Amino acid sequence: MKKEELEKYLETYYEDCLLRKRLSDKTLRAYKIDLKQYIDFIDASTEVTKTIKDYIHFLNKKYTKCKTIKRKIASVKAFYSYLEYIEIVEYSPFQKIRTKIKEPKVLPKTIHKEYISKIIQYLLDEVDNSKTNFQKKISFRNITIICLLFSTGVRISELCNIKLKDINLQEKSLKIVGKGSKERILYVGNTDVIELCKTYIQLYRENIDCEYLFLNKFDQSLSEQTVRILLNKLEKELSLQTHVTPHMFRHTFATTLLEKGVDIRYIQSILGHSSISTTQIYTHVTYFKQKEIMTEKNPINGFIIKNKTN
Repeated sequence: MKKEELEKYLETYYEDCLLRKRLSDKTLRAYKIDLKQYIDFIDASTEVTKTIKDYIHFLNKKYTKCKTIKRKIASVKAFYSYLEYIEIVEYSPFQKIRTKIKEPKVLPKTIHKEYISKIIQYLLDEVDNSKTNFQKKISFRNITIICLLFSTGVRISELCNIKLKDINLQEKSLKIVGKGSKERILYVGNTDVIELCKTYIQLYRENIDCEYLFLNKFDQSLSEQTVRILLNKLEKELSLQTHVTPHMFRHTFATTLLEKGVDIRYIQSILGHSSISTTQIYTHVTYFKQKEIMTEKNPINGFIIKNKTN
């Protein structure tokens, strides 16, 4: 198919992504960027299978992150699958192409417990030392955000999209809308965190015409970037020896649960992972914790077991 013909079906494909696949706006934006890049790359004189192979080669040269390359290939592959589904092409050219890209294993980065303790204490002090109602409102919002991130393991996008109607203070639960608009209910087990949410809502969310739980200083929905800016500020103020990101709270949450013996399938459900393989990245982290435990806390430590003949 020529470039012009492919472009003709893009809009109907995007509609299909929203209605049938129920993709989020964020995922759809990524699809649009990826497909525009592919269509701009197409050479009309080249056969489609060779074009795709050349494009994959181009991506491997241009990008260093395997995840980026895999996503861009997956976007194109999904588009051709759609064209096959609506019978515009007889079969997807990807049936003849091997696209397996081996990703290097990268262990999820966690936040040291000491750093989390420092962050929480700093934010609590900010609440106590606030000189104006506005400062107190922002400080209270910030401590509530950090405690929710660490106590629930939600993604930053999920946290920013929580609406007032999604939180049930009586049941101590949150409705989370995850990737692909998949919903899950999370029980917030820590009473202090629920009290933070309750106080924040009672003091700072009444009489404000916005459906979202967390707001910026203009009383509009909070952006992910605002949370990242907050963490950058905390990193500098507390002289933390690591770059802290919102997703690291999720990693720390999952790793801590695994270290405490929680079944990985429960963790999968809490995190909203559709595949157990995604959750299994945390088992690599706990191997190092296991090594530490078996070395430093082994029940046999302290017993003299050397052979007397040695």
